[in-house]
Amino acid sequence: MSITIDWQGVFPAVTTKFDAEDGLDLKMFQFNIEEQIKAGVDGIILGGTLGEASGLKTSEKEQLVAAVREVNSNIPIIMNIAEQTTEGAIKSAMQAENWGANGLMVLPPMRYNADQNEVFHYFKTISENSDLPMIIYNNPVDYKILVTLDTFDRLQEYSTIQGVKESTRDVSNVTRMINRFGERYSILCGVDTLAMESLLMGANGWIAGLVCAFPRETVAIYRLIKASEIQKALEIYRWFLPLLELDINSKLVQNIKLAESLTGLGTEFVRAPRLPLHGQERRDVLNIINQALDTRPSIPEYLELAYS
Repeated sequence: MSITIDWQGVFPAVTTKFDAEDGLDLKMFQFNIEEQIKAGVDGIILGGTLGEASGLKTSEKEQLVAAVREVNSNIPIIMNIAEQTTEGAIKSAMQAENWGANGLMVLPPMRYNADQNEVFHYFKTISENSDLPMIIYNNPVDYKILVTLDTFDRLQEYSTIQGVKESTRDVSNVTRMINRFGERYSILCGVDTLAMESLLMGANGWIAGLVCAFPRETVAIYRLIKASEIQKALEIYRWFLPLLELDINSKLVQNIKLAESLTGLGTEFVRAPRLPLHGQERRDVLNIINQALDTRPSIPEYLELAYS
């Protein structure tokens, strides 16, 4: 299905919902997707870290694409690609396209610490072998490879490479990208705790995590900022920050699934080797979520806001 991706707005990196027998809980998954779309998100990202992609079967990824498409035939679906070899990445990209995905979010090669020339050829080759538009996931903190500005410069001629999930943790990198490339690449913040700062610096969108449990608050912040309603956005963002910090944690999947369970948008089931939170760790996260729920702000009308 040909759906244009504008690469601006809020793109939830959705969790994969499991049942007590470790199968896909497609009913709960689709309910969450419905709530994301009602809140005004601009696309759905499948198979990322939050989606527990490393533990998903290929057939399950295909089912998730189909499940989103059943909910909405027009929402852009972006499939995350995290592979060890170029051949594997090309195969995954082709599968995603065959399933009906509309775009790709591609990590550098996994496990092998590739140099910049190898990183360039990796993305170049994927672009040459897939018609799907793609963004590069630049996350050197978690995945140990920085995609440099010079490498982005070399990739400019490949038109399907259209943006970056900016997760370097350096918010000034937004300005560096804009200064060097203008509007050539869409910039989407990939770190929840830097979202407002990145958007104010000119980022085009937000690939979000806590949106899985709090979709209206997330989209409201984005749209209020873009409509220059900065103070209204800031009031929500300040309330949101303790929750957003649950995303920059090694247990982000468990944290966010616990939040989803408390907002009625998911369950705590994760796939081994992950285990649900327990003991003091779980109590600490519950305290953060419950305090946020007790002080949850009213959200101004935002879906009809005009912004460019």
